[in-house]
Amino acid sequence: MKELLKLYENKEPEIVFNWKDSETEAEGWTVINSLRGGAAGGGTRMRQGLDQNEVLSLAKTMEVKFTVSGPPIGGAKSGINFDPADPRKKGVLERWYKAVSPLLKSYYGTGGDLNVDEINEVIPITEDCGVWHPQEGVFNGHFQPTEADKINRIGQLRQGVIKVLENTHFSPDVTRKYTVADMITGYGVAEAVHHYYSIYGGDIEGKKAIVQGFGNVGSAAAYYLAQMGAKIVGIIDRAGGLINEEGFSFEEIKEMFLNKKGNTLSHKDMISFEEINEKIWKLDAEIFAPCAASRLISKDQITSLIDRKLEVISCGANVPFADKEIFFGPIMEYTDERVSLIPDFISNCGMARVFAYFMERRVQMTDEAIFNDTSMTIKNAIQNTFDNNSSKTNISKTAFEVALKQLV
Repeated sequence: MKELLKLYENKEPEIVFNWKDSETEAEGWTVINSLRGGAAGGGTRMRQGLDQNEVLSLAKTMEVKFTVSGPPIGGAKSGINFDPADPRKKGVLERWYKAVSPLLKSYYGTGGDLNVDEINEVIPITEDCGVWHPQEGVFNGHFQPTEADKINRIGQLRQGVIKVLENTHFSPDVTRKYTVADMITGYGVAEAVHHYYSIYGGDIEGKKAIVQGFGNVGSAAAYYLAQMGAKIVGIIDRAGGLINEEGFSFEEIKEMFLNKKGNTLSHKDMISFEEINEKIWKLDAEIFAPCAASRLISKDQITSLIDRKLEVISCGANVPFADKEIFFGPIMEYTDERVSLIPDFISNCGMARVFAYFMERRVQMTDEAIFNDTSMTIKNAIQNTFDNNSSKTNISKTAFEVALKQLV
């Protein structure tokens, strides 16, 4: 696996597109790791201090993810080094997408990512640049459909991602109009835990869980884990957190989800970040869902959880461990050798899978069909890993080996 990983990490990307904004200090990159299958896909992010290397590592991560989610295309990513809180953001995005639109028409598909909203920014701005849909390049490069077929599938994509959830099993509150895009990634993180226990043995009911991050992914993961009968004993978010060693009830977790302030946890009993960060790693929990930013978890923190009751980690964040390596650094390897670590490209593939699902010909557009498709994709990936290595350790190592054999 390490030899395959080294080959894959060191391979130069096929295309690097570099842009410097004429009106601000913004600089952007689209890195296309490969045009496997004739196209490449990956979202657009914006943050101050972002560089080309970050975009490259994310493009390589996307390519591994596509081996699970489909379609069988190359990985790509776009990144803009600019402060997303700057009032000039909209103009920067408009000029960026205009510059990159020839790629989006031909062989590159994009979407939302960190600080760039799919529905309110990516779709309307790319439309103004003459792109039918941000995924049009994947259709043209990979699927090469007839014009009529392309119209049908782009229609599915447009409707599907912004589809308002109507089924009370999937939506915390149908009157609040939560969409597929709001909930699917966190749902996948929870489903990965559910399928882990059904395949490797055990029952999620009554297991204690810790969730790191309470944004879109973490709050949805907590909601669905609690719905399955897991007991959330600790939540750590950037502003603070909560602990209940007996576990919060499903109703309490649902209330926390509905009472979020924007994308952060809000609760009258919240303790400070310093206090929660001191206490949460000393809790007894079988399940850990890291769903905050990348590269946060230290070796000491994860060791503390492993030394207690930890059984399984389902990664909502890409590369949650504080390693500098793109994929498989020493903290991740240390963790993988001691507990069941479901890698990010399986557990958080929900949104990528939704895109792949809607690109297929005439799919069912019900909540059940969309969510069950993501669930089955994750189940199949975990089953495939189990079939190659039935041990409860080295799951990530095995999953990477399975994926990289398709890419190297």
